[in-house]
Amino acid sequence: MSGRDVVVTGIGLVSCAGEGLAAHLAALASGAPPRTDAETFAPYPVHPAPPLTLDGQIPKKSDQRQMEAWQRLGVYAAGLALDSAGCKDDAAFKANLHLVVAAGGGERDYAVDGAILTGLREASDAGAYLNERLQNDLRPTLFLAQLSNLLAGNIAIVHGVTGASRTFMGEEAAGIDALRIAQARIASNQIDAMLVGGSYSAERPDVMVIHEMGGFLRKPDYRPVFERAGQGEDGFILGSCAAFLVLEAADAAAARGARALARIDAVASDRTRRAAGSVAASLAALWGRAGIGRADAVISGATGVAPITDEERAALGQLAPGAKLTALGDLIGHGLEVAAPFGAALAAGLVAETGLSEVAVTTVGHRRGEGVVRVLAA
Repeated sequence: MSGRDVVVTGIGLVSCAGEGLAAHLAALASGAPPRTDAETFAPYPVHPAPPLTLDGQIPKKSDQRQMEAWQRLGVYAAGLALDSAGCKDDAAFKANLHLVVAAGGGERDYAVDGAILTGLREASDAGAYLNERLQNDLRPTLFLAQLSNLLAGNIAIVHGVTGASRTFMGEEAAGIDALRIAQARIASNQIDAMLVGGSYSAERPDVMVIHEMGGFLRKPDYRPVFERAGQGEDGFILGSCAAFLVLEAADAAAARGARALARIDAVASDRTRRAAGSVAASLAALWGRAGIGRADAVISGATGVAPITDEERAALGQLAPGAKLTALGDLIGHGLEVAAPFGAALAAGLVAETGLSEVAVTTVGHRRGEGVVRVLAA
């Protein structure tokens, strides 16, 4: 790709596999099934967040209390990434560090939601009833506390990252486009460094309801992503997770003495109209746009939703014959906006620690959005 080389200098990961890159590489190497809670939200399994000592990355109890779980996970992972990059205590570096976050909204007021849904059953005019209840029952302060851009705000407050920030929403597509924008801005010499990533809290009744209404959830137990087929057995298992990467121009990283873990050579995204064969065609086009050669490994963000997951697997067999294929969902579950950043971070770790020269990362959204990332040795 043209422009400056973009390298990964910091990685922060949190999931059911633990925290930090080493824990995730160990979990990947073990091949063991991910930690799964099949009881709390039965019949829907979930991959829960690990126990975290929040004080290590969010020192103030007041900051911890004002954040919901998804924000705590994200702020924690962002701190791990800054530590990994060796810039946690560099105020001047962080003052110029730009931030791109991919995240959805926060938790809902379950009592209000329940009361509204119950009342709708008896309402003579459902539309008028709903409008009235939404205007009078929802607390503005609750709504404002759940805005996705608050994750960026809390990262700025807690970690002192005070460059410009932007937040992307839109499920899996948000994660791949956050990476694409961050990589492109550095490559084109607009900025020297970016902190990019996202977070997701899966342990919430409201998200279970939302995705079950669409028929997207796997139940009642864990099964490897590419083995989920047949009547009622496909779908994703949500996972609480967060991933952040510090991306820098290679020359800027070298100038400050930072170790380049890997190079993000290209990020390509698409939004094809879904039909039979469309996912395979989209991946083939993205593969070419990203300039992927003979990848040593592929980290797939496949959801397990039929038929697109089977179509992706068949396409990858053609695009990357002989490459080791890993489903990210078999390590951390599905984190929607976090899938692409997490896959890219894990790929960078594999390149840095195992000697692989090229790893491809894919993300095919459960409803829309496709993406490919090319990760190379630095």
